[in-house]
Amino acid sequence: MDGFYRVGAAVPELRLGDVDHNIQKIQTLYEQAAAKGCAAVVFPELCVTGYTCADLFEQEFLISRGREALLHFCAQTRGCATVAILGLALPYQNGLYNCAAIIQDGKVLGLVPKSHIPNYREFYEKRWFLPGRQIRNSTYRLGTEDIPWGVDLLFYGDDRFTFGVELCEDLWTPVPPSVYQACAGAALCFNLSASDELVTKADYRRDLLRMHSARCFGGYVYASAGPGESSTDLVYGGHALIAENGLILAENQRFVFASSLITADVDVHRLWHLRRAESTLREASTPYPFRHVQLPMPPPALQTLERAVDPHPFVPDNPQLRNERCREIFDIQASALARRVAHCHARKLVIGVSGGLDSTLALLVCERAIKVLNRATADIMAVTMPGFGTTDQTYRNAVELAKALQTDFREMPIRESAKLQLQALQHDPNQHDVTYENVQARERTMLLMNLANKHGGLVVGTGDLSELALGWCTYNADHMSMYAVNASIPKTLVRYIISWVREQRPELQEVLDRILSTPISPELLPPDANGDI
Repeated sequence: MDGFYRVGAAVPELRLGDVDHNIQKIQTLYEQAAAKGCAAVVFPELCVTGYTCADLFEQEFLISRGREALLHFCAQTRGCATVAILGLALPYQNGLYNCAAIIQDGKVLGLVPKSHIPNYREFYEKRWFLPGRQIRNSTYRLGTEDIPWGVDLLFYGDDRFTFGVELCEDLWTPVPPSVYQACAGAALCFNLSASDELVTKADYRRDLLRMHSARCFGGYVYASAGPGESSTDLVYGGHALIAENGLILAENQRFVFASSLITADVDVHRLWHLRRAESTLREASTPYPFRHVQLPMPPPALQTLERAVDPHPFVPDNPQLRNERCREIFDIQASALARRVAHCHARKLVIGVSGGLDSTLALLVCERAIKVLNRATADIMAVTMPGFGTTDQTYRNAVELAKALQTDFREMPIRESAKLQLQALQHDPNQHDVTYENVQARERTMLLMNLANKHGGLVVGTGDLSELALGWCTYNADHMSMYAVNASIPKTLVRYIISWVREQRPELQEVLDRILSTPISPELLPPDANGDI
């Protein structure tokens, strides 16, 4: 699964201040994440001791036990390729810092301090911790090793799997450290958090992560402290989330005392593509240089993809959201067309109507656009052009819809003119090949273009995104128009937008029901003996 990386967010069962219990629960969750093939798994802020130890953080015994537990975890995970990101308190010079330890193959690869220390409302972390945002280009002596230490660290597994780390409050600031990390090349950010629960805060937190991942064109993996924390003043729900470029890929159930792990497969290859193709991220600069820490082992390769792939990515499953999407698209179409008509001073809109889905939607859009401009629907020239494959059903659909919308309806059969072209080409009319079909398609487009010229109008195209993407159209025929209102809408969504209009327009329900039930066909081949297409 090239380009996909499985990541995890773990919330271990916690006993406040019981370091041995906590590290054992952390290790169990880490082993589960490794068994699932995770490239990295993040744990909550200060998870080794617990976040709500308060003045116990002033006890050297607790701080020392945290360091010992970290080294014990390293010894137990030697040879493992999954990166673990743990939270603990570490002393440095004259202060104590709230830190993340990044571990792989039994080694602490880097230590990242929390940049922003909250000290407002329910938070008073500055009683114990110092902000680490000025710590850069430094090392920390841990055991017998000098470990890269600071907010200027990025971690690299390969050309694609690159990540940074920030802690809780860092995300809630106007310019989070992860913004600079993304600008410096991090495709993912892991956040160790201890975010308390208030009414509606989970919704805000979810939206914050979702939008932040979109702003950074990245993946964001978040694990927050669970209900095992002290509830003297606050309650912690253990919220875990994984987001990718504005989408929530995974989310856990909060307020569960047992350990929990969520995982998701992040499409890092796509993130890099979006950054290079669509964003200004590549032009952004950072206020300080970053140090690059190479992982000693490559991230585990995925054997299977657990990520769900939506077979209808443009059509939301939720009916309310789907209706909102349809309304938005329909308004965009009509507004765009109205602007073009006004700019060109077009006297008429000329559209070919077949009684099928695409021309129906385009005609409905034309009607809305004309009404936006406060003009009569008679300024729409709806033209049906029966050919060799036109059936009674689609002909009836086209006629009834055009008349129901009070358009300037025209009927211009193309059978005889198409026969003349086939005769000029010395083509057997019984040979129903591409020439036979395309003669009809081009004849229709020629008529519409000439009609628009005669009446000072615009030819409105009806082809949809699916047809254009697949080449399911005739070159120099229905692929051409003066303004194509359906060009960015897939066929699956066209049907839903018409259904949405049907609910808004009771007077059109009968004809729209018939159109929605009509089989999709260009109607360029004669119907069978039963009149079916």
